[in-house]
Amino acid sequence: MIAVVCVDEKNGMMFHGRRQSQDRILRENLLKECSGKRLYMNEYSAKLFQNDVGAEIRVSEDFLCDAGEGDFCFAEDTDIGDYLQKIESVILYHWNRCYPADVFLSVSLSDGNWALERTEEFRGSSHERITKEVYRKI
Repeated sequence: MIAVVCVDEKNGMMFHGRRQSQDRILRENLLKECSGKRLYMNEYSAKLFQNDVGAEIRVSEDFLCDAGEGDFCFAEDTDIGDYLQKIESVILYHWNRCYPADVFLSVSLSDGNWALERTEEFRGSSHERITKEVYRKI
């Protein structure tokens, strides 16, 4: 599976059960990346995508278990660290800000097990700069 995670400058994902951002341009970028493929997520995340089109969105509370090879998984409030054996690659979106956070990305993409394949920067709807990094498992 291909895990998709959004983090701030300190790898924060959420604060008090709330997402850090709802950037519309980021969602468009993700849906373009997933075009024609399955995109798994839980109900919490699905609310963000209810008016978006582009990928075949599958909603499940066990989305990280349900996804198979080549499927995308958008993880906002779920630790992907328990699913490393299934993860082929990671798409990491970085905000250009540091928010309060109490949920963090637990996976180190600089531990020698991942190779950075590509980087892209774009202006979001609520962020001056969003950096997208795509990592492949070595």
